[in-house]
Amino acid sequence: MDVLRSHREERLAATTADRAGLTLGSLARPHRTLWRDAWHRLIANRLALAGGIVVVLIALMAIFAPLIAPYPYDKPNYSAVSQFPNRDFPMGTDLTGRDVLSRMIYGAQVSMLVGLGAQVIVFLIGVPIGALSGYTAGKVDTILMRFVEVMYAFPQLLFVILIMAALGRGLQNIFIAIGVTGWVTIARLTRAEFLSIREKDYIQAARAAGASPWRLITRHMLPNALTPIIVALTFGVPEAIFTEAGLSFIGVGINPPRPSWGQMVGEYYIYLQSYWYLALFPAIAIALLMMSFTFFGNGLRDALDPRMQQR
Repeated sequence: MDVLRSHREERLAATTADRAGLTLGSLARPHRTLWRDAWHRLIANRLALAGGIVVVLIALMAIFAPLIAPYPYDKPNYSAVSQFPNRDFPMGTDLTGRDVLSRMIYGAQVSMLVGLGAQVIVFLIGVPIGALSGYTAGKVDTILMRFVEVMYAFPQLLFVILIMAALGRGLQNIFIAIGVTGWVTIARLTRAEFLSIREKDYIQAARAAGASPWRLITRHMLPNALTPIIVALTFGVPEAIFTEAGLSFIGVGINPPRPSWGQMVGEYYIYLQSYWYLALFPAIAIALLMMSFTFFGNGLRDALDPRMQQR
């Protein structure tokens, strides 16, 4: 009996020690912040990771286009007109002998600049309006929201075309047209987040402590509202890219000879039966870039959603 009792005591002591070790180990592990946890969840999402890798590769291709492109994008070569994909020209040449691969590489610059640049304008317009509207929540909110609703009533693509018709073709005008018409959704989202945050206990405590409205907005409310705003901006990038492609397709986008994927599709789609590669390659590039941003945006949304965190 004494032997059995001693064995039981030893096992109980060992179990207690193991539990204590696990507890101390869990306490010794470094605390994972929201952003670190979101990063781990983002890279665990294979579709989001693949989309992010493709976006980074296309961005690097756009940045280093002068070093990567084998030929100038605007220099015709009349001795190599309308050549199908071959060893010298992997994506063929167009009707004036320009290398399609080089034009595709330089076309990535336009898509990335428009996609990212337009979202900067959207952020600079939409977030201040939404923040002011959500913070005041009174007459100012009513006036701003009526203005937002009027802007929201206009068909965005038609509004963009009208602005481009007034300003003329060009990359800077595309930034302005897409940014001026695309801020409405961000403004409404920011307002909704601020209306939810302004009644939180820590905001009331900061207000009671004498914090100014500027400090409340910039130091307490805006940082806590950034997560859905960042996700919305990520989803806005492929929308801006598609808008630019549509504008270039109908001839009110980029000024030639600067290449744009949408412009290449619009210029050469009538040759699909004879020279299929001229429109097919830029169309695939547009679809790939938009799909990559969409996958990355979905993964970013899931990674930053607190409800997705493990309990």
